[in-house]
Amino acid sequence: MTISYKWLQQFIELTEDPEQVGKMLTSTGLEVEGIERVEAVKGGLEGVVIGEVLTCERHPDADKLSLTTVDAGTGTPLNIVCGAPNVAAGQRVVVALVGATLYPTNPNGGPAEPLTIKKAKIRGAASEGMICAEDEIGLGHSHAGILVLDTDVPNGTPAAEYFKLQPDYQIEIGLTPNRIDAASHMGVARDLHALTGRSITLPSVDAFRVDSTDFPLDVQVEATEACPRYAGLTISGLTVQESPDWLKQRLLSIGLTPINNVVDVTNFVCHDLGQPLHAFDADQIEGGKVVVKTLPEGTPFVTLDGTERQLKATDLMICNGNPNPAEAGMCIAGVFGGKKSGVSEQTTRIFLESAHFSAASVRQTVQHHDLRTDASFRFERGTDPNLPVYALQRAALLIQEVAGGQISSDIVDIYPTPVAPFRVPVRYRNIDRLIGIQIDRAEIARILNALDIQLDEVVSEPAPNAGFIAVVPPYRVDVTREADVIEEILRIYGVDNVPLSATLRADSLSEFPTIDVNQLQGRIGEILAGNGFYEIMSLSLTRPAYHDAIRSALPGADVTLLNPLSDELSVMRQTLLFSALEAMVYNLNRRQKDLAFFEFGKVYHQKETTDPQTGAAGRKYVETMRLSLAMVGNRQAESWQQKTQPVTFHDLAAAVQRVLSSLRVRSFDSQPTDSPLFQYGLTYSVNKKPVVSLGLVNPKLTKLVDLKQPVFYADFDWQALMKAYSGKAKYEEVPRFPDVRRDLSLVLDKAVTFDQISKLAHQTERKLLRSVGVFDVYEGENLGAGKKSYSVSFTLQDPTQTLNDAVIDKTMQRLMGAFERDLGAVIRK
Repeated sequence: MTISYKWLQQFIELTEDPEQVGKMLTSTGLEVEGIERVEAVKGGLEGVVIGEVLTCERHPDADKLSLTTVDAGTGTPLNIVCGAPNVAAGQRVVVALVGATLYPTNPNGGPAEPLTIKKAKIRGAASEGMICAEDEIGLGHSHAGILVLDTDVPNGTPAAEYFKLQPDYQIEIGLTPNRIDAASHMGVARDLHALTGRSITLPSVDAFRVDSTDFPLDVQVEATEACPRYAGLTISGLTVQESPDWLKQRLLSIGLTPINNVVDVTNFVCHDLGQPLHAFDADQIEGGKVVVKTLPEGTPFVTLDGTERQLKATDLMICNGNPNPAEAGMCIAGVFGGKKSGVSEQTTRIFLESAHFSAASVRQTVQHHDLRTDASFRFERGTDPNLPVYALQRAALLIQEVAGGQISSDIVDIYPTPVAPFRVPVRYRNIDRLIGIQIDRAEIARILNALDIQLDEVVSEPAPNAGFIAVVPPYRVDVTREADVIEEILRIYGVDNVPLSATLRADSLSEFPTIDVNQLQGRIGEILAGNGFYEIMSLSLTRPAYHDAIRSALPGADVTLLNPLSDELSVMRQTLLFSALEAMVYNLNRRQKDLAFFEFGKVYHQKETTDPQTGAAGRKYVETMRLSLAMVGNRQAESWQQKTQPVTFHDLAAAVQRVLSSLRVRSFDSQPTDSPLFQYGLTYSVNKKPVVSLGLVNPKLTKLVDLKQPVFYADFDWQALMKAYSGKAKYEEVPRFPDVRRDLSLVLDKAVTFDQISKLAHQTERKLLRSVGVFDVYEGENLGAGKKSYSVSFTLQDPTQTLNDAVIDKTMQRLMGAFERDLGAVIRK
């Protein structure tokens, strides 16, 4: 939600700058996410001043030009050549000094090219500035002549000061769903009032008068549960046209686009007071009747955007007197107006609506039609049932001010069952307990009264039931429990004003440099279990035949038992692979086909050593921790929703990368593995240290355990990962500027891997390149022998600005050049 700093000042005096106001609002729970300066006129008229034409005579070499001298407050009169037909000596004018940059009004709409004022010679005469027309400084569209002012301000007065074009500031508030009461400038001012004690100035409606009752409408509310209150009036004789500058500036200051003076007033009041309104073209209201009701299921209705929508039987509608449901609808209540009854330039009479609709009813309609508007945003969270008439009077006065017309009916206000305030019992002891300190009882009363919450049935201490009944206004839909009232007290009192207890333990805030390996292991186990893996625990003893099959891949000699229980379990394992394979065979023999296992376990070997003193040879026993993953069968069970698919290498690689990412290892090198454990696979390295190998298990090894299905396996060096793990998380601000994607199709030799492409891309473009991905690989005879085609995506992003096409194209040309030069690529176009 966007709030204007200057607009906010209409409700409450602010001596603080926007940054300070932002901090104050954040402290009350209205978190400010950003503050942005907004110029009333682009450039702020920097370098533009008020001056006086001292002399004016015709240019000797140009009939349409005049030679003038102008006092612009610089100490020395300026010589300025002027082409305006109305320039004359003695005029007070607007002067752009040399160096000023102007942003003229574009007569065709949209921004115009900026103009920087320079010293120049025009037809041989020196010119040291420019006397400006209103369109040349962005204040209007007229170019009939220069602006001639009736003023006595000193020469040299900044034009921005003269035209009162002080900059505004947009305050972006991350409004939580419970604080819909603050979805307006008045609502935000209420929190500042409670925080500072300064008074709030509400717009006066004392001037509201009913001019006549010549144009009454019959208003009926049939769905009173969905519409507890409905108010309205008619205004006749108005003129729909462009809004005055002040109104347009108010809407533009919060990012809204002006439409016309009537619609702009309804939008203004919505953001001013928080009460949505809607204006109907009264001449389109058939039968002189307005009926609030539902229409039959499937009734067609065309909304203001020209879209025909099929209504649900629960959609609350504002209807006219036509008995045909297809012709009766005028507006989806609280959500979106209808095209037929909308205000246009031909409208001269309106019916102005101000209502309180049920939040549940509006929310249901919004979700069904996926229609979200400023009005529905407020109604579906809960508006103030006591505000409609005041907002109606405020809007009517403003419409009369900007569009003319007379109020031609009494206010219709249908409110059969007024919404009562919430009565919430509160005990002082619970306030003290939840806040943690005892706040002065008078301060509690002051805070609640400032929030429009009255105290009733107060029981003073030391009575055991000391407390009060909090009478909460119905616009505070989030304050219905004792804890809610206490939260209101705390957010205004200030969390920062609650001291920490002397006995409060803050151990959890400390940073522990020593990694708890067991805790980390448990966390990775939970992640794997959450992704469908089952943990296995197996014996550390294994068959010597397994090691004989992979002897070249083992780090050292076997650790052999001196007194084995059997020949089949006579050595300590050097890999977790065969433990996983045996577990798979056990499950497959029991018709468990789709398996994904992980195991944390130790492996053992003997390492040859040499005594540095004597040179004698010896052996050292080595024990290391490993993590293994193994997958076989299908990636998910059979289902009527999707076809089953067998596990692939990429399923295993995704699981491996989840583990690495959880250990904050997001950057690693990969290269094909040459281990005899795998038929094919990869080895990932961190700082040139291998940390995991993964791939398809060599079929010769699966045959050793009588396993016929393909098995995918990953072997992590857990101890190496623990050394690489820092335990410190890295945080980055969410990028403010969007990324862009570009794709290339590269024809390369089959020997070139995607890893080579990725590394070369990152070496070539280090600043903008965020990621490289491959989304298609093709091999075919039409490419030529020994060739393949990669379809590669590149994601580019600049954290400081939005990338333009020139920068993107230059970057892609540099990447293509590198691929052609270093990889022999042919770029397919």
